[in-house]
Amino acid sequence: MELSLLLIVLAVLVVLAIVIAAAATMRTKRRDERRRQQAQAQQLRTQAAAREPEIDAARDEAAAAEARAEVARAEAERAEQQAAEARQGMLHEEARQEDALRAADEIDPQGRHRAP
Repeated sequence: MELSLLLIVLAVLVVLAIVIAAAATMRTKRRDERRRQQAQAQQLRTQAAAREPEIDAARDEAAAAEARAEVARAEAERAEQQAAEARQGMLHEEARQEDALRAADEIDPQGRHRAP
């Protein structure tokens, strides 16, 4: 009976040693995986930081393009205003011409001229 008890205790100790070894192995694997992930994250941060000058340059370029676009919009507005003023002037001159032709037709209906 003592022998069987000794075998049972020995079996329990062996199983316990296996469980402890498995737990230690799993903890080591988790620690190694966490370190690997931290190293990978650090590498990604380093790569992102290295691109900061490119991003700054792109930001500056975008701001400059926006400024140029604003200038172009202002110039287009001025050109549109000038075109509207020119159209208004042309309509005024056409009206004056038509008035002059009507006055001429009233004075001399025989020399009638078609008004544009």
